[in-house]
Amino acid sequence: MPDITRRRALTAAAAVAATATAAATLAAPAASAAGHHMPTTPDSFDEVYKGRRIQGRPASGGGHHHEHGGGYEVLIDGVQLHVMQNADGSWISVVSHYDPVPTPRAAARAAVNELQGAPLLPFPAN
Repeated sequence: MPDITRRRALTAAAAVAATATAAATLAAPAASAAGHHMPTTPDSFDEVYKGRRIQGRPASGGGHHHEHGGGYEVLIDGVQLHVMQNADGSWISVVSHYDPVPTPRAAARAAVNELQGAPLLPFPAN
């Protein structure tokens, strides 16, 4: 039996590692799909927070960013606050993009805090 060279050993190790990685990658979506449920649509809300009317409800129209909010829309004083649900279930808005929060209501409250009394201007959808 011929002696194994370092090159052959490294090639074999790389092949085994690639096969294991591919198998784990293919199995991960099935495992995560089985272990996690799709997020449910958040409850509607309508309240006054720090003197601003904030509302949230399932989206009724098919706007450009409709799919990012998971079919949910948030309004501050009647102006739409664009929100997006992240893969981990947290929410962000165009106002507080780098501060994820657990719910659309929390996103609306964070936006009101960030606006500090300034009006929310309509965000043009391209």
